[in-house]
Amino acid sequence: MTKRILILMSKTGGGHRASAEALKAGFAQLYGDAFEVEIIDLLMDYLPWPVRELPKSYNFLAGTTPWLWRLLFQATDEQITAATLNRMAARVLGQSIAQAFTRYQPDLVISVHPLVQYLSMRALKVMRLRIPFVTVVTDLATVHPAWFHPRANLCFIPSQEVYAAARKARLTPEQIRLYGLPIRPMFATPPQRGPELRARLQMNPDLPAALLVGGGEGIGKVASIAHALDAHLRADGKQLGQMVIICGSNRKLYDEMSARKWSVPVRVLGYVDNMAEWMAACDCIVTKAGPGTIAEALTCGLPIMLSGFIPGQEEGNVPYVINHQVGAYRPEPEDIARLVTRWFGPERGELARMAANARQLGNPRATFHIVEDIAALLGDVPPSLAT
Repeated sequence: MTKRILILMSKTGGGHRASAEALKAGFAQLYGDAFEVEIIDLLMDYLPWPVRELPKSYNFLAGTTPWLWRLLFQATDEQITAATLNRMAARVLGQSIAQAFTRYQPDLVISVHPLVQYLSMRALKVMRLRIPFVTVVTDLATVHPAWFHPRANLCFIPSQEVYAAARKARLTPEQIRLYGLPIRPMFATPPQRGPELRARLQMNPDLPAALLVGGGEGIGKVASIAHALDAHLRADGKQLGQMVIICGSNRKLYDEMSARKWSVPVRVLGYVDNMAEWMAACDCIVTKAGPGTIAEALTCGLPIMLSGFIPGQEEGNVPYVINHQVGAYRPEPEDIARLVTRWFGPERGELARMAANARQLGNPRATFHIVEDIAALLGDVPPSLAT
């Protein structure tokens, strides 16, 4: 009999959706059609107006007024404060949340968003639904206390830093599983690096390559960084490196990058569904401190140049990358270009050391480990398929 699994997320940043999709793909790859997995936006689709409009302000706050987002994050970043606010909201909004469980009739619930734990657990208690509830933390180092609920059956966490926060929130060791961040199954077996892969991707097989990304929306300083890198990667008539620029859904950025005449070899791409190949084909990645991109880069042994971060949940990702010696942080495009150019030249040995550290730190099979433990909560499930 097919088991129903409901994954709860909300569109406050792309990371929660990406983790939810990774888990859904993991269930399909390991168990075929033994599980029916649904992903819903619990906050925007089931909360009453005007409360459901609040998540829409995330992109504005985090991107346009980061100081205000940091203030809000810090104001609730205490376990007692977060728990009190969540209990109040759960009492008021519980009936609306219950509609989702009535509609989908899940056998198990997975949360990949910090704001749905208390709302959901309260609704399930009132409905007297005794079904497993698990949390999959999708922040890498800095975590809001709302992530942790004492009645969760299991809480999957990505790092030792988050493990310490979970224990501080009084989760027991038996509740916690440290496997890494759920990432797309394609990263479980990253492609073999080498000139053959670069040639297939229409790259120069001999020059070191920097991968520039701005997330699915292609946001941030991608254009400025690309311009600075282009200037620094050509010196004395020699090409010192090449670039791959992934613009995501940002058509304006794609058109601008495609129209420019470059001094070094450049591949400009929109949305791609083979990111593991592009990461394996490059020597470093330049990105903001999004946890999913960092986790994927680590599995590919790709040194990370961080160009920025969202205040609050992404701040801890900067020291995470630096302290584990898998990359660096430079907020200014010129500084990024200078350091990447050194990595491709006199500091090539440092680049190789960071790559080795990244491979050791990465968890390429984290998604499968998480899925297997969740499936075990439902008892009699078929054995996982070969992966």
